[in-house]
Amino acid sequence: MSTMTYKGYAARIEYSDEDRCFVGHIAGIMDVVGFHAESVKELCAAFEEAVDDYLATCEKLGRAAQKPYSGKMMLRVPPEVHAHAAMMAEAHGMSLNQWAASVIAKAS
Repeated sequence: MSTMTYKGYAARIEYSDEDRCFVGHIAGIMDVVGFHAESVKELCAAFEEAVDDYLATCEKLGRAAQKPYSGKMMLRVPPEVHAHAAMMAEAHGMSLNQWAASVIAKAS
């Protein structure tokens, strides 16, 4: 699967058979920012315009634009899963964080 990205933001795209167009939303933020278009070329332009408009609106309102994700993640797992992950990380010569990031990246 390919992802449309612009200025660090990614888009979630769906096709609306009812409206006969592509409908997109900026993914990974709580604010709802949508856009739509009838062709892929128009969709790319609409996405970039939506991101630029979102950033400009946030600046105009004097508030920080939401960033998709910080890169920090807290997980709660059973102790035996934690122990196994730590063992696998050590076996691969990695920190637990490096090993977990590698496993998650391969899974996506």
